[in-house]
Amino acid sequence: MYQLDEKIYFYVLVLLPVLLLLFLAFKFWQRRTQKNFADAQLLDKLSPNRSTFKSVVKLILIMLALACLAIALVNPKIGTKLETVKREGVDIVFAIDVSKSMAAEDIAPNRLEKAKRIVSEIINNLASDRIGIIAYAGQAYPQLPITTDYSAGKMFLQSMNTDMMSSQGTAINEAIDLATTYYDDQDQTNRVLFLISDGEDHSDMAIESVEKAREAGIKIFTIGVGTAKGGPIPIRVNGIIDSYKKDQNGEVVITQLDENMLNGIAREGDGEYINGSNTEEVVDFVTETLNKMEKTEFESKQYADFKDQFQWFVAAAILLLFLDIFLLERKTVWVQRLNLFNEKEKNEK
Repeated sequence: MYQLDEKIYFYVLVLLPVLLLLFLAFKFWQRRTQKNFADAQLLDKLSPNRSTFKSVVKLILIMLALACLAIALVNPKIGTKLETVKREGVDIVFAIDVSKSMAAEDIAPNRLEKAKRIVSEIINNLASDRIGIIAYAGQAYPQLPITTDYSAGKMFLQSMNTDMMSSQGTAINEAIDLATTYYDDQDQTNRVLFLISDGEDHSDMAIESVEKAREAGIKIFTIGVGTAKGGPIPIRVNGIIDSYKKDQNGEVVITQLDENMLNGIAREGDGEYINGSNTEEVVDFVTETLNKMEKTEFESKQYADFKDQFQWFVAAAILLLFLDIFLLERKTVWVQRLNLFNEKEKNEK
């Protein structure tokens, strides 16, 4: 297992193709200038020791040295020991609505981005709880199984968008049914499901799924994103709003937050509903709610004793630069003596 401390320094590698292009441009200019000065045979006589091969080797050495320095700045670490760690926590599943109505901008920047920010902030406040993520619209799809890897959770979270589902609607019942399969620990006493949605266009089968989840010991909390006033659903082309969704009569569709429906699901699911307009209030509510719950001990394996490996790349970069300094661009005498390409015979002729 490895870790990368400063991934931003990978951008240094962009300099490599730039350096290669500059070298090729210089060689093209050099060759064209030399042709204007004299023909190839005369140039060979004027500078018999020049070596194109060595200039290429020097470029490769510099590029490799630069790549090593970039990796050294990233500071890769390798886990040297796999440990089984005992933790106490709650199993939490986030079911996030990614239907088209979540693109409405009645809450900045839009409903889905607000939902993603809320979940991200909640994850930041977790310590040893396990998390899972579900995306749903007309259907529900698993995004992240139950895990303690919060970094992976945030990565999957950021990739979610309103175009990831072909079928539209708000199949909350499917999201709840899928969530019940996430809790793999039979001894886990507290199982929590957070439904983040605007509550619109929901399935009538939601309450039936809530009852099944409650029987399985799952508490359902709902977080509403959007406003009662609502807003239109933008249709974007290349990231720019082209128009707004319209109904069969050609009227612009206004999508509104359905708090009554979300309240009903939370009430039936032994949980609570909270409006997601204020991210800080939602995070405080969730943190307080989880702290009141009984924690269950579980085991997880993780790598420990991560050790820095940057020094190897620094040493390699120094060695490559050292070779570059002592590698001259003219032909080496002992290589000339080997006469690998029968150059002497050609010159004599």
